[in-house]
Formats: sequence, C-alpha cells, structure tokens
Amino acid sequence: MPNFEKIEYKPISVRELLLEMKNLSELMIDLAYSAALFNDKELAEEVLELEKRVDTLAYLLDMVVMVAARDAKDAEALVGVSTVASATDKISDAAADIAAIVTQNIGVHPIVSEIFERLLKRLIKVKVNKTSALVGKRISELKLAPRMGIDIIAIFRNKDWKINPEENEQISAEDVLIARGTPSGLKEFKELCEGRKETLED
Repeated sequence: MPNFEKIEYKPISVRELLLEMKNLSELMIDLAYSAALFNDKELAEEVLELEKRVDTLAYLLDMVVMVAARDAKDAEALVGVSTVASATDKISDAAADIAAIVTQNIGVHPIVSEIFERLLKRLIKVKVNKTSALVGKRISELKLAPRMGIDIIAIFRNKDWKINPEENEQISAEDVLIARGTPSGLKEFKELCEGRKETLED
C-alpha cells in the first residue's frame, strides 16, 4: 500500500481533483519517457515524487466520494468518478515504473537511446537562481518559442505544481521549471535560469 502524506479531509470539488490528477499524470508520462530515453535521474526522481502526489489526490478523492454518497443512488452515480480516478492513478503508476528504469540503473538498449538522442524535442528540469534574468518576467515577455524553440510546461512553486502555466504567469526565484524544446534551446534556457547567461537574445 502506498505511503500517503498526512492529510485532513476538506471540501473540494471532484472536478478539481480529477483535473489535477489528469494534468499530473500527463506530465509524468512526458517526464518518464524523457528520463528513460535520456538517462536523466533528476527527471526520473521527479516522476516518483509526482506519483506520491497523485496517490494522495486519489486517496482524497475516495474520501470526497464517500462523503458525497448519501444513498445507493448517489453511490451508483459516483462509480464512474472512482473508475476514472483509478485509471488515472494506474497511468501515474506506469509512468513511475518507466522512471524506475533510470533510478534502478536498469537502462534501455543503446540503440534506443541513440535514436531518441536525435529527437528534435526533449525535456529539462531547472531551478531559477535569484540572479537569473528571468526573475520577475512574465512568460509572455520571454517569447521563448520564437527565441529558443521551447515552452515552459510546468512550474513547481511552494510545494505546488502549475501545469501548462498561463502566459501572464510571472517567474520567481527558486521556481523549478519543466521546459520542452530543442536541445540547443534548452541549453540556453538552463544557462538563463541558473544566471550563467545574463540576457535574452532575439
């Protein structure tokens, strides 16, 4: 049985819980495949952390469903919700299994790695240094797609994930960013986040 973080019941919509589980599981799939194919332990470990979060959300959803079911009719109507949540949880578990290929040093065949090294796009995880030129900037201001060919697909801040952040989202020091794009663009982006590159180039 998975170890859940200690939580207390609080009223929260089923829709909100399912949406977060869906978004996190989708992110996990991207991270897990990139981690396995590029042998990136940092990304793999992030997948395992996200799995814990999805397990917790699934547990909380079970609580919400039980509280909401006042009679047999309600229970029958909520069966579909539990089924979807269970399926999403299984997706996150599968992503964690893929990540384990890296964390347990199982590895993939060299031919597979060689093929995927030639992919035009991949993912990175990078922490924003307080000296970074990105601090205080909104995503829309950065124009990352035309400048570097990358997109920020998630932000981890204050123990919470923002999946597919809005264009007006502001970058803060200590943010952990997940970005997707070309190897050269991601390299430049990482240098900017870490403060090793001072300005954005058009």
